[in-house]
Amino acid sequence: MKTLMQNMVATMFAATMLMQPALAQEDTPIAVITGAVEDIKAGLDGNRERYEANQSELLSFVDGLLAPRFDRNYAGRLVLGKHWRDASTDQKRRFIAGFYTTMLKRYADGILEFREDLVQIQPSRGESKGSRDTVRTIVTLDNGEKIPVNYGMVSRGDEGWKVYDVTIEGISYVRNFRTEIDSEIKNTSLDAVIERLETEAGISQ
Repeated sequence: MKTLMQNMVATMFAATMLMQPALAQEDTPIAVITGAVEDIKAGLDGNRERYEANQSELLSFVDGLLAPRFDRNYAGRLVLGKHWRDASTDQKRRFIAGFYTTMLKRYADGILEFREDLVQIQPSRGESKGSRDTVRTIVTLDNGEKIPVNYGMVSRGDEGWKVYDVTIEGISYVRNFRTEIDSEIKNTSLDAVIERLETEAGISQ
């Protein structure tokens, strides 16, 4: 049984990434998120049952749209935290690949639960800090409870704004995953964590 954190990340993290290439060039983070919510609805219309029946097709669909919109290198570096500076170039590459693919497989099903009418994008507070910004939304659960879901975004110049973190009720996906990874590395090793991620992701070296 997934926790609330997992369900919300699954639904909203996937939904946020699913945007057409042109939207990556929008000049504000909020415009990117607004376009993403509209495009995820369009992409799912008439296709939910097909994706429910074909996991590989669902993964391919999500990956094709997620990969260029998510700053996996930055997110992976933040997740690895203090262990990043001591990791070799090869360890960093393998960790990011395993982290991304594991995340994709773990949360892809959440996209099927997305409903546009349950997402309210909040006006910008004008708190952009140069190349970083936060987009705030309110998501209404089935029981009527309203949950704040915020998106950490980073500007990558000509590549546009990309998402690197999702914070749900004050709980950051990156910080939560970093705590898990740090504990696992301390109990085993970075190589063991990488091998575990690669096995879970189905990546062969």
